[in-house]
Parts: sequence; C-alpha cells; structure tokens
Amino acid sequence: MLELQTGRPVSNDGRMEKEIRVYDLLDSLQISYQRVDHEAAMNMEVCEAIDLALQATICKNLFLCNRQETDFYLLMMPGTKKFKTKDLSKQLGVSRLSFAPEGYMKQFLDITPGSVSVMGLMNDSDNRVQLVIDEDVLAGEYVGCHPCINTSSLRLKTQDLVEKILPAMGHKPIVVQL
Repeated sequence: MLELQTGRPVSNDGRMEKEIRVYDLLDSLQISYQRVDHEAAMNMEVCEAIDLALQATICKNLFLCNRQETDFYLLMMPGTKKFKTKDLSKQLGVSRLSFAPEGYMKQFLDITPGSVSVMGLMNDSDNRVQLVIDEDVLAGEYVGCHPCINTSSLRLKTQDLVEKILPAMGHKPIVVQL
C-alpha cells in the first residue's frame, strides 16, 4: 500500500542528487507538498494507483521538438487524454512536432524517459524548453509530478506551481486546449 508523506524524505540515503534538488527548491520556496514513494512508474497504468494515493492526477508529460530539433517543448496533459500531434502543432504554430531524442532530455532537463516532469525545468537554466500545459491540468486543485525520478511522486497545489514554482524556475507556460 502506498503511503502519503508530507514533505521531503527524512533521510537522503538512497536518493539521487537531482531528486534532492527538487525538495531543496520546494522547501526554499516554502511550498507545501505531499509525496509517495513507489516502484518505478514507467507508464500511465502504473500511475493509477499512485493517483489514488496522492488524490491528484499525475500528468502525462511529453518531451517534444520540431523537425529541425531547434525548439523543444514539455507538454503536461491529463493522462486520460489522447495526444494528437496535429492539434498541438496547430496551436503552437509549429509545422511538425515529434518526440525529442532522449539525449536532449538529459542535456536540458537532467531527466530520463519515464521520469519526465515539470520539475525538470529547474535544470533548464538556458530556457531551451518551452512548457506547454493543457488547460484541464490547470483546472484541478492539485497536480501530480515526479521529482525528476520515477520512484516518487509529488502532489503540489496547481496555484503554487503556476504562481511560485514556475516563476522561480524562469518558465512561463503556454496554455493549450487538447
């Protein structure tokens, strides 16, 4: 059974540095958050049990780029929605979007496949990645995300994400309707 914890782990033992940096950022911003530790969550089906424990919907996070691999996007959308490249491309004014090569994910966000998270934007100091959020994500009171690793999940107030966390990371989202 997954156990909801408040705040960061008691000990950093066995935790990756990039995960600890997420907790440090949230604590420095005085953000209240809850956390669930779990087995690696590699797909949305595994996330369903985590969603129940968090009482927040973990977003489907997609790392995308244009054909030339010069513009990069992190898309946050409800896991229940189907992703249609054409719909997003039209709203962003990009002729063709595709999944970005894994190397860029590590280079810009310090994350790996299965761990894609809005929190990775804290590592994007050069603002190479544009955050794109489906409007339905913003409609919920809470948002769920990984702390840059996929063996823990966080519940954050959506308002804290938009008004405190993203500005501290130097990112402003584009809101879309998918």
